[in-house]
Amino acid sequence: MANYLVTGAAGFIAYRVVEMLLEQGHTVLGVDNMNDAYDVRMKEYRLQRLLKRPGFTFRKLDIADRAVLDPATFGLSTFNFDAIINLAARAGVRASTENPWVFIETNVTGTLNMLEMCRQFGIPKFILASTSSIYGANPPYPTPEDAPSDHPLQPYAASKKAAEVLAHSYHHLFGVDVSILRYFTVYGPAGRPDLAMFRFVQWISEGRPVRVYGDGEQSRGFTYLDDIARGTLLALKPLGYEIINLGGHEVITINNLIKLTEELVGKKAIVRHYPAHPADMRQNWADVSKARRLLGWEPQVGLREGMQRLVDWYNAEREWAREVQTP
Repeated sequence: MANYLVTGAAGFIAYRVVEMLLEQGHTVLGVDNMNDAYDVRMKEYRLQRLLKRPGFTFRKLDIADRAVLDPATFGLSTFNFDAIINLAARAGVRASTENPWVFIETNVTGTLNMLEMCRQFGIPKFILASTSSIYGANPPYPTPEDAPSDHPLQPYAASKKAAEVLAHSYHHLFGVDVSILRYFTVYGPAGRPDLAMFRFVQWISEGRPVRVYGDGEQSRGFTYLDDIARGTLLALKPLGYEIINLGGHEVITINNLIKLTEELVGKKAIVRHYPAHPADMRQNWADVSKARRLLGWEPQVGLREGMQRLVDWYNAEREWAREVQTP
């Protein structure tokens, strides 16, 4: 069995990755600074789930702080990880237009520190979470990994592009085996409350207005959490340096997503339209043929099934989830 460092461990994707690693018998040291980028109750909920599991250790640390390169900061004499799975990130296309500095700190400086940890302590494998937002305004659809990514629409995508380039330099100079995973709009139980899926379930369930930016005809290839986590684990194998899309096989417009949520929740939405935000992509849709070829990965959970799981989770946790802030 292996020993892994997972950053952003209380985050939406990372906590499920950690759960899967533990289920396989591995040990995991999780790191998270528990920031308030969104309602911290969501992170506390996920972390409490992990702390109950054997094989998991947690440290509240910020990967952007160079002190994380000292094993003593973790209470360790050295780092002997088989891989670093770097899922810590400041995410959110709109939020990055308001405070780009914190995105650079976590997504760029934090990634640099984790790559340095690989170099200094001989950790052979590095996984970096990246984003479909990196493809910009007008990529081909479905979008392959070799589509242009040099014209990001917001600081969030720009920071992820910088992290990708840093990772390549460490692969070239120091032989670190790097898998970069470009995630396409992830959803599922205990999801981020700043994204559409959680918001729509909460707003419709509680009779609150549903905010739609633009005409609602923008579309996304939503990807279920377990599919993303499973693909992340498959990418732990030696690959050299690869950029791989992980994305859903079903594309839906925001308007049709609202209709689906209405059906599953059993209530009618109160829709309010607002101007489109220039940071938003009009569409995303992943070409996952590379993931299929290199990882043997396919998305397995359909949109209706995944949304039903999210609605079921919300209903089970509704006593507190209804109060989660959805900015």
